[in-house]
Amino acid sequence: MPNVENAEQNLEGQRRELAGLIAQYCDGEGVVETAIPGLALYRTTEPSPIVHTLYRPALCIMAQGQKVVRLEGEVYCYDPLHYLVASVTLPVTGEVTVAAVEQPYLSLRLDIDTAELANLIASAGPIGVPNQGSGRGLHVDRLDAPLLDAVLRLVRLLDNPRDIAMLAPLVQREILYRLLHSRQGQLLRDIATADSQAHRVNRAIEWLNQHYGEPLRIEELAKVANLSTSTLHHRFKALTAMSPLQYQKQLRLQEARRLMLCENLDVSSAGYRVGYESPSQFSREYSRLFGEPPMRDLARLRNAV
Repeated sequence: MPNVENAEQNLEGQRRELAGLIAQYCDGEGVVETAIPGLALYRTTEPSPIVHTLYRPALCIMAQGQKVVRLEGEVYCYDPLHYLVASVTLPVTGEVTVAAVEQPYLSLRLDIDTAELANLIASAGPIGVPNQGSGRGLHVDRLDAPLLDAVLRLVRLLDNPRDIAMLAPLVQREILYRLLHSRQGQLLRDIATADSQAHRVNRAIEWLNQHYGEPLRIEELAKVANLSTSTLHHRFKALTAMSPLQYQKQLRLQEARRLMLCENLDVSSAGYRVGYESPSQFSREYSRLFGEPPMRDLARLRNAV
């Protein structure tokens, strides 16, 4: 029991230090992109509304607060005792549920470089990664001291900018190594390994992200992935919780919303830009995803800002 208590105390001490470092570099609200490539810090003093966003492959660790992420009805809740990993690019909703002025929500995001992951696997050789994950591209696991220690050492480098270029890649490599030993390790390994089915499905995912405005022909997407249409459909849904068509639809609607909100495109132009030929179909599908027709949704978002 004393060893367990000591481990918990050490973890709590690490968490408090991480919270202090994030607060130090986030003196305002929102996201701060740091001098370490791929590392971003986030702070907010109040719970957020539900936000539709696109998660790229990344490790997300929280030092204070709580957040809920939803993927096609599946709920992923994480807090200072749990971290979240996105293994592939996924359209999700996120909502900060616990935050206050006295105790702000404090978190970080570290991008996962699949090429670097592949290099690590090639150089490390067999490392006995677990095979306990669900196969879903979004995963929550319990945080342990070795992973948090590596993350802390990475964030501490912000106090010594001259060390970042030399030391940050080494610590990032250690973090990837530790993720390979997590319950999500096998999926991460498969995605980074050329010619595995997960790697091929990820090719299809990235192709959709680059060509979401084009008509989707599942036979052509299967050729991109070098899989049969039935295997692609099955594996795609296992990884993303949606079919390729549903995935494309969410990409289109999120981008259309951004175009209207940030570039002031009208409803018809935004729908056409992302691949819709029918304004009425665009409005119907937009309302289904965001809960309101485009004009009403945009008015609410602009009033909130």
